[in-house]
Amino acid sequence: MNQTATDTKPAPDPAQDGGQVMFGLIKAGRALEGQLEKGLTQVGLSMPKFSVLSELAKSGESLPLSELAAKLSCVRSNITQLVDRLEADGLVRRTDDPADRRSVRAALTPLGRERCRSGADEIARIQADFAASLPAGDLCALGRALGSVK
Repeated sequence: MNQTATDTKPAPDPAQDGGQVMFGLIKAGRALEGQLEKGLTQVGLSMPKFSVLSELAKSGESLPLSELAAKLSCVRSNITQLVDRLEADGLVRRTDDPADRRSVRAALTPLGRERCRSGADEIARIQADFAASLPAGDLCALGRALGSVK
């Protein structure tokens, strides 16, 4: 009997293959994050700035900084600094809270609303490019596989 090279190939090692996939996933995530950052930079935003603008746009009204911090899962001091930068850029303005004079609210300016739309358009473009880069079946399988990651 004549053995070929494929007959002597060792069985795959799930632990090693899993590690390769895991690190590949991390590398892909970083690449996608880089594309998002680059796209948002082209419209004058960063991921954190876009997140704040997006939350304010989604709410349809001004939000207390403490509520904004909770929605974005970050500490209030970070939101305060981020709102400082957004306010300096003319994208949000601080307003008094009529229900609680100790509270400060953040509101989108017209420029902030416009910039948020531009950022959302960039993200949609990057998402479409990503989806188009994979066959539909692979995209669905990837979505299912990522859903099982704990």
